[in-house]
Amino acid sequence: MAKHRSFDFFGNIVVVNFCKDFKQKDKKKFAEKLLKQQRSIKTVLEKVGKVKGRLRKPTTKYIAGEKTKEVLYRENDCVFRFNIDNTYFSPRLSNERKEIALKIKKKDRVLVMFAGVAPFSIVIAKKSGAKVVSNEINRLANKYAKLNVELNKLKQKIEFWDGNVKKIKKKAKFDVIVMPRPQLKDSFLKQAFKFSKEGTRVYYYDFCDIKDKQVVVNKIKQEAKKARKEIKILKIKKAGEIAPYKIRLRVDFRVN
Repeated sequence: MAKHRSFDFFGNIVVVNFCKDFKQKDKKKFAEKLLKQQRSIKTVLEKVGKVKGRLRKPTTKYIAGEKTKEVLYRENDCVFRFNIDNTYFSPRLSNERKEIALKIKKKDRVLVMFAGVAPFSIVIAKKSGAKVVSNEINRLANKYAKLNVELNKLKQKIEFWDGNVKKIKKKAKFDVIVMPRPQLKDSFLKQAFKFSKEGTRVYYYDFCDIKDKQVVVNKIKQEAKKARKEIKILKIKKAGEIAPYKIRLRVDFRVN
């Protein structure tokens, strides 16, 4: 186990990120050992390359076990089904999803942008009882999101806005906006401010070097100024490491 870099558990599937010098026969041996040690794991996949494109699709390669990429994953008393190569999903954000859900009240109207197969939307609706609008551009992710809403019996709580959030013409305003944003050039804060009102709380995710937290905060302030919105920064939180000295950052702010 010393030679591999990291691995993520997705219920019945584990995805391993091997070092470059790891030989194929050693990958197979490691995978078979993992299958014997942990009976709940049915399939071992290898992460190949980086998450790419605007749809954030990962690429994986089969190593051992059952030949499937269909995941059944549980967290926060919720269940999720999805194909691991069709949509981005991070089990490492499980605590983030719970933490944000616990900040939301039943009367709040919530918008989740970059919703994927709806983990934030579902955990928020389940834990808080609030009504949630879930937005995602990836059609296959939306298909699984709708299945997951049915699996969790939340059809009365979650509404879908499929497609590019920039093209959505609705005039709704929200009490809470959650932005588990991937590594994209565009901040999408312009769209968040469009759907905000006085008192809206925004949970915004970004990526930066550990020393550059203030750069992200300054970017939010600049976007607020462009949108003619006054904001108050409520909290700045490291929400995970993604590489040495590079972090996922969460900035909580309120529109005044």
